[in-house]
Amino acid sequence: MSFFQPRTSRRIGRFGLLALGALALSGCNLVVMNPAGDVASQQADLIIYATVLMLIVIVPVLVLTVFFAIRYRADNEEAAYDPEWDHSVSLEIVVWSVPLAIIICLAGLTWVATHRLDPYRDLPRITATKAVDENVTPLQVQVVALDWKWLFIYPEYNIATVNEMAVVVDRPVEFKLTSTTVMNAFYIPDMVGMIYAMAGMETELNGVLNSPGTYAGFASHYNGAGFSRMRFDVKALDEAGFDAWTAQVADAEQPLDRASFVQLEQPSIDDDVHYYGSVQEGLWPRILNMCVGDDKLCMNDMMMVDALGGGGIDGLYNRELYRGLCSADNPEGMFAILRPDLSDRTEEITTAMDLLPPETPQMSVPTGN
Repeated sequence: MSFFQPRTSRRIGRFGLLALGALALSGCNLVVMNPAGDVASQQADLIIYATVLMLIVIVPVLVLTVFFAIRYRADNEEAAYDPEWDHSVSLEIVVWSVPLAIIICLAGLTWVATHRLDPYRDLPRITATKAVDENVTPLQVQVVALDWKWLFIYPEYNIATVNEMAVVVDRPVEFKLTSTTVMNAFYIPDMVGMIYAMAGMETELNGVLNSPGTYAGFASHYNGAGFSRMRFDVKALDEAGFDAWTAQVADAEQPLDRASFVQLEQPSIDDDVHYYGSVQEGLWPRILNMCVGDDKLCMNDMMMVDALGGGGIDGLYNRELYRGLCSADNPEGMFAILRPDLSDRTEEITTAMDLLPPETPQMSVPTGN
């Protein structure tokens, strides 16, 4: 008996630790399963549905594992012994059909939910019983991930904040996100699911908060030394409270221009909340194209140069020759002439042509003799 006592003690100790862990977790706020926004609530429901479907397979397997271990133990003489048994049609049907049915259900559920919760899709509803008013314009927030802080630009109000944002309760919010550094994961569990912010690219996220309060937002994937401090508050306010907040931000003396952005872009950890009373016009396209500083070539200009033949003599000649075409309302003509092989990507490329180089005198073209 003394041989088994240490094992028994260890087993009891493990169960005790598990029980203590479960008791400690019972006091946690499971925000993902109890969010304050409709989109996040739908995502929580999706987690529950998928978990229940998977448990239909997992639970019987766990129960049968215990049943067979007890039923066919070595000292149970009542259990049937059939060494020649090798196949059962009924058992095969159950083993294959039930998981197949669950996979089909999961596939259908995922297909529907993926399209319904598409982060680029405008919100069709505020809550399960309330559709979005056609007269309500979504609040647009331009989000920039920096090392290691978050910048929020409100183009409708011409203001910007660092490590704090505010929204109106029951008003849809349209996030436009990019990064000036490594890929970052933007996440507000109470409001909407996670999405990446990537340098030189613009991603989109649509969400809403249905209850007033202050909620947590953060970078949910590791991104360097200041990762754990890359957090911000999200204030859900009524119309009057939001107007007061925007007025407070607008009173800030410092503007967010190219010079102040270059300074803000420098890596720092645990930054305090900071307000900018105005935003320089055209700053967002420059942030997106990674050319806020004077010594950097904008990415859309770089793509323009490449599309026109590169930086050599032919490229320079084409750039001047087709300058008027590039700035016309229908720049697709340039690609029809220069790159007919890119006709299937015309819309993608022309969308990136937001900034054009400054006008320069027309080059003289040698005619020859």
